Amino acid sequence: MRRALLIAAASVGVAAIPFVTTDRYLLKVLTFVGINVIIIAGLSLLLGYAGQISLGHAAFFGIGAYTSGVLTTGGWPFAAAFLAGVAVAALGGLLLALPSLRLKGHYLAMATLGFGEIMYIFFVEAKGITGGVDGLGSIPPAQIASFAFASPTANFLLVWFFAGLALLLVSNIVGLRPGRALRAMHQSELGAQACGVNLVREKVKVFVISAGLAGLAGVLYAHFMGFISPSSFTLHLSILLVTMVVLGGMGSMVGALAATVLLTLLPYVDAIIPGLPRQVAETLQDFELDIYGLTLILVMLFLPGGLAGALKTLGRRLWPQGAGGKRVVAESEAQ
Repeated sequence: MRRALLIAAASVGVAAIPFVTTDRYLLKVLTFVGINVIIIAGLSLLLGYAGQISLGHAAFFGIGAYTSGVLTTGGWPFAAAFLAGVAVAALGGLLLALPSLRLKGHYLAMATLGFGEIMYIFFVEAKGITGGVDGLGSIPPAQIASFAFASPTANFLLVWFFAGLALLLVSNIVGLRPGRALRAMHQSELGAQACGVNLVREKVKVFVISAGLAGLAGVLYAHFMGFISPSSFTLHLSILLVTMVVLGGMGSMVGALAATVLLTLLPYVDAIIPGLPRQVAETLQDFELDIYGLTLILVMLFLPGGLAGALKTLGRRLWPQGAGGKRVVAESEAQ
C-alpha cells in the first residue's frame, strides 16, 4: 500500500510538470527519462531482485520499436501494433530464457550479449523490413480513438502514464510472494529450490516481464520519435541500462530510478542547468561514455550497495538510535 501511495504521489507530481513549464525541449528530454524508467523497472526486477544479468535489453527495446513501427506504417491501428510490439518483445524474452536457464553469471551475460548482437545485425541487414542503416521513418504518432499524441506535452503524459503503470506492476511483484521468491533465488538458487521455489518458472516469468516492459518502452519510443534506426539499439544502450541498475543499488527500485534520471539527463545537462558554460556542457557530453564507465567502476569498488546503500549507511550514522534505544535501520525503499 505504501509503495502504491508513493507511486501515486510521484505520478501526480510528474503530471503537473507540463503545467509548470512549456519548454518543449525540456519536455522531450523528460519523455526520454520516462522511456528509460519503463525499461529500468523491468531490468531492476530481472537483475536487481532476481540476480539474472542481461546485456541484451537494447534488443527487446528494438523489437518493440520495430514491431510497432513496421505494423503502423503498414496500416495497422496503433492499439493493435502496441499490443503486438509488447507481445513480440515478451516472446523474445521467453525464447532467450528457455535455453539460458542453466546459465549463470558471466555465461548468462555472454548469452544475452550474443542475443543482443544477433538482433542488432538483423535490424541492420533486414532492409526490406527495418530499412537497414537508413532506418524506418514516417512512423505515425500514438493514437487512441481520434486523439493523436503529436505534441511534446501529450507524449510526455502518455509515456509517464505507462511508466507509472510499469512501476506499480513491478512494485506489486516485489512486495508479494513472487518478489520474495526472486530475492531468495538471487541469494542462493539451491536454498531457494530447497524452500520450494520453482527456479525454471520464476526465471522464465521474470525474463518475459522484463522483456515485455522493454518492448513497451520501444513502442512508445518509436511513435514519439517517428523514426528509428539500428544505432538506437546497440550494446552501448544495454551497458548503460545495467549501469543504471548497479549505480542505483541492486535490489533497490528507488535507487535504480534515481540513477536512471541522473544518467539519462547527463547528455542534456545544458538544458537542465541554465547558465552552465557551454564548454563545460560540451566536455561532459564528449566524455559521456567515459563518465559512465568510471562511475560503474567506482561504485563497484567503493559503493557496492549503490546510491541506495550509501544513503542507508548515511542514515544509520546520522540516526543510530531510536527512541526506545534500538538501532533504527532506514529502509532504502529500496524494494
